[in-house]
Amino acid sequence: MRRRLYFMLPDMHTAHRVLDEMLLARIEERHIHFLARRGTLPPDLPEASVLQKTDFVHGAGIGLVIGGGTGVIAGALLVLFPPHGGALQLVTVLITAVLGALFGAWMASMAASAVPNSMLKRFHPDIERGKVLMMIDVPLRREREISGLIASRHPEVEAGGIEPTLAFP
Repeated sequence: MRRRLYFMLPDMHTAHRVLDEMLLARIEERHIHFLARRGTLPPDLPEASVLQKTDFVHGAGIGLVIGGGTGVIAGALLVLFPPHGGALQLVTVLITAVLGALFGAWMASMAASAVPNSMLKRFHPDIERGKVLMMIDVPLRREREISGLIASRHPEVEAGGIEPTLAFP
């Protein structure tokens, strides 16, 4: 389990220095993401992906639940009122629930990929002024250590908060 930490960095030079320090602190590069004004992030800084920039994951989760629930209802209706007088078994409910969940997750994630991540809204004014947002996914046991390391070595860096626990690496 990991927790995402947000830090607002004043410039690209600081971003490079903090990235180097995080790598020395044994935070893998795949767990460090930067977001800057469009076209300004150098290629040697790992850019935030669609998963970090949009509400893709949140949308997929909502679609999974709604689609699964709809699938259960549709399956139950098929079992109770079978088409053409045939008899359907209860496994129909399971199949329609799984299919509904997959379809719902797919549709909702596609829609959510066009929506900016709601957790990042508060950082957009600073990003537009030229600052750089750094997101670090750290193990729960290292949260204080990493926050303290950045605060002690870089007083110019603003802590931007903590996102709830992430289940995915």
